[in-house]
Amino acid sequence: MAKIKTKYVCSACGYETAKWLGSCPSCGKWGSFEEETVKKKSSKTLHKAKINSSVSTATKPVPLKDIDEKQEQRFSSGISELDRVLGGGFVPGSFILLGGDPGIGKSTIALQIAKSRPDLQILYTSGEESASQIKQRALRLGVKNDSLLAYTETDISKIIDQAITIKPKLLIIDSIQTIFRTELSSMPGSVAQIRECAALLMQLAKNEGITILSIGHVTKEGELAGPRVLEHMVDTVLQFEGDKNLNYRMIRSLKNRFGAAHEIGVFEMQENGLREITNPSELFISEYAQPVSGSALVCTMEGSRPILLEVQALVTPANYGTPQRTASGFDHKRLSLLLAVLEKRFGMPFSSHDVFINMAGGIRVNDTACDLGIIMALVSSMQEKPLNEKTVYIGEVGLSGEIRKVSRIQQRLDEAARMGMKELIIPKYTEKLPVKIAVKTIQSLEQALRDMM
Repeated sequence: MAKIKTKYVCSACGYETAKWLGSCPSCGKWGSFEEETVKKKSSKTLHKAKINSSVSTATKPVPLKDIDEKQEQRFSSGISELDRVLGGGFVPGSFILLGGDPGIGKSTIALQIAKSRPDLQILYTSGEESASQIKQRALRLGVKNDSLLAYTETDISKIIDQAITIKPKLLIIDSIQTIFRTELSSMPGSVAQIRECAALLMQLAKNEGITILSIGHVTKEGELAGPRVLEHMVDTVLQFEGDKNLNYRMIRSLKNRFGAAHEIGVFEMQENGLREITNPSELFISEYAQPVSGSALVCTMEGSRPILLEVQALVTPANYGTPQRTASGFDHKRLSLLLAVLEKRFGMPFSSHDVFINMAGGIRVNDTACDLGIIMALVSSMQEKPLNEKTVYIGEVGLSGEIRKVSRIQQRLDEAARMGMKELIIPKYTEKLPVKIAVKTIQSLEQALRDMM
């Protein structure tokens, strides 16, 4: 009897090894190796596969100048915020991966596309719900689309057959972790199954011109489940973000071959589905009857969209053990750097204080232009001196305390003026900026702190 051979595959990046390892040598993940059975192929099978692969080659290499330039005509999803993230709508023949935490609204927005576009033929394939459950959720969302076809199947070959027969404009897979190929012995959701099913779906999209929206699960760390090669295979990767305790949701573009990356769309979760938020700056600015210490306004760029938001800081004496450093919606290492600048350059004793930073509204910020606002909020909280609630702080803080220039300053200024702000504190620019409100330029953090005193 032939001995069964096994291999171990990293669930994060797809790295293969003959023995189990605690840490993946490729991506560094711990405990990510899964056991898979290796099927030994005979020489006849290998020879047949080579023949089939050579016969299936339908195209030949051609010079770039001989290729006909064809501009793909996008079609709208009916949801303007989603179209914004996609770069103007769906591209025919594209493969899109939508990830997010359970219950955040991935399946909801997939059905809302059918609600917004009743003229669009959509094949909704689900491996997690029955047809009756899909209908109940569709009725709750108010979906009345005779062109929406519900199909409950997990066999990838049957899904592809139905898609080729029906030729829908949009194919929705909910989710890619539930579908499988019968030729593989591994379980659905394994690295081999996800990789193989994604490859088949990509071929379907490119050969038949069908746009595919696939929903993907995420790990407990918040990353997309499955090997990283899955993110490289698809055309667009969208991430659903948001705090479950809040009603606001954001779709962020992590990768987009047909548009700008890192664009965001903002929604509000309601009983009848997701509602678009066309002016997200209003969500992230609190209104107080009187000024409060530790609060500052900043302007961040999410893709091509400027958003005003409030930074909340709380600085208290550390009475027990090591001082705490907690950052919600902001990079913890960046916070430590800013605290080190304040302590080294200005002698502020943050090493003996607990520091808490929160970005209002649950948004996550990676823009260094928020540095100045965060520092002003920290100093305001420590000294119990409220800042002007109509002043916006924009600038990157260097290690020597200088205020560095930031990108797209004119868009930030226009957004602050549109939201009724009275003053902006920005880095010094050599070019003249057309402004509609009062602007004060500074070159160093010392100047900003001196004006605050």
